[in-house]
Amino acid sequence: MSILIGCESRVLVQAITGKSGQLQTKAMLEAGTNIVAGVTPGKGGQSVFGIPVYNYVSEAKREHGINTVISFVPPAGAKDSCIEAIDAGIDLLVLTTEEMATEDVVELLAYAKAHNTVLVGPGCAGVIAPGVCKVGAHPVSFFMPGSVGIVSKSGALSYEIGKTLSDAGIGQSGVVAIGGGPLWGFTQRDAIELYEKDEQTKVIVLLGEIGGSSEEDAAAYIKQHVSKPVVSLIVGRNAPTGKSLGHAGAIVSGNVGTAETKIRALKDAGVCVVNSPRELTEAVCQYLNKE
Repeated sequence: MSILIGCESRVLVQAITGKSGQLQTKAMLEAGTNIVAGVTPGKGGQSVFGIPVYNYVSEAKREHGINTVISFVPPAGAKDSCIEAIDAGIDLLVLTTEEMATEDVVELLAYAKAHNTVLVGPGCAGVIAPGVCKVGAHPVSFFMPGSVGIVSKSGALSYEIGKTLSDAGIGQSGVVAIGGGPLWGFTQRDAIELYEKDEQTKVIVLLGEIGGSSEEDAAAYIKQHVSKPVVSLIVGRNAPTGKSLGHAGAIVSGNVGTAETKIRALKDAGVCVVNSPRELTEAVCQYLNKE
């Protein structure tokens, strides 16, 4: 099985009637995702691709037993709509929205934690279980079922590595893109913990980038708790200090968050750190051949 999502996922799409909501709903349906309802306030009673639309998450939850929500609500309304979903008692919330106010993100992350809701995001590409379903934006054609579990901050990097592995005939048990930060809910460490427990996953791939301490935190967990092989690629090694590299969280300040500190911590934890997608594929292949 994959992590976070699977055949048991009953998904609701927030802002399903919007442009992004409709586009991604169609793609998720084509990937096999069991989308049972959508919500857009004021649009209750309509339908999108045959999926009933409700005004409130609580209404849809009563009718359809939803356990997973993906939100495409714009930044101004994202916090309140996510709190509504959390109050409905869902297990997993995937928040794709970018450029939310920092104070909104801080409040939302604390609220989700207090209510035991797993929040992936904000500003994330989501999750895919290749061959089963997806809750997010990952292009299905880039991935194939297998035994490599991937976690990445960047959605685009997870797409690239997924396709590179698939082109080499190496499938994935799951792929999670948590968002570029600087603040997020579900972390790289969280994903690694789940992959370590997942019977389908044989090799873990950690895709990191400069900025913050997420990779160092993951390395500390790996050193103490992970028995499966971990392969890591850290991007942004040549970025100048104080300059953002694409993501808000990808910025080096002094000696904190540098590629060197991350690579040192990962190597100290026994992680195989590589320099390119090609090297990553070769390392993963070697580990799988030892199984």
